[in-house]
Amino acid sequence: MKIDEIREEYTRGSLRRSDLTEEPMGLFSVWLEQAVEARVDEPTAMVVSTSGLDGFPQSRVVLLKSFDREGFLFFTGYNSQKGKAIARDPKVALLFFWPGMQRQIRVTGMATKVTPEMSADYFRTRPLNSRLGAWASPQSEVIPSRSTLEERFREVTRRFGEGEVPCPGHWGGYRVTPLTMEFWQGRANRLHDRFIYTLIDGEWNIARLAP
Repeated sequence: MKIDEIREEYTRGSLRRSDLTEEPMGLFSVWLEQAVEARVDEPTAMVVSTSGLDGFPQSRVVLLKSFDREGFLFFTGYNSQKGKAIARDPKVALLFFWPGMQRQIRVTGMATKVTPEMSADYFRTRPLNSRLGAWASPQSEVIPSRSTLEERFREVTRRFGEGEVPCPGHWGGYRVTPLTMEFWQGRANRLHDRFIYTLIDGEWNIARLAP
């Protein structure tokens, strides 16, 4: 297999200065809606990158659950690797990649916990087994076997029975407030369109980047 011969021409779109909105969340909203309408796989999936406790960058895919002018919202275990990394250094990067549309969006920003009330409100909307799983899984910890995890799930199922499953204190949301957002649209001959929004003194500055 010669992976260096795998190539795809990028001809499915363009991004002009006139297509941009004054604030990046406006364009993000347009692109996300178009991705959903185009039925791309996992349109809300995003890579979250943090500075690991060992000094190495760490990346993983999570699902975006909400966004507004203040930032991007996702949920996870606070004792997970990413939770511990954010507690030490809240600077994070996000990446959305929609290959079917030949688009990606890169974000850098600061992650902060949302209120316990907001976490609990979202937690109640999750399927029952997902709520039980949040209690059963010691996220990112070493476990001896799959059966250990399954037994923990059975234990919490028995514990809560038919009653309410409350939001665990070790689980909740983060909001990533963006400082930069870069929009990338693939173009022919690798002459891609790239525009970056940078927050400077409360105002968004826009610049075109070379591909």
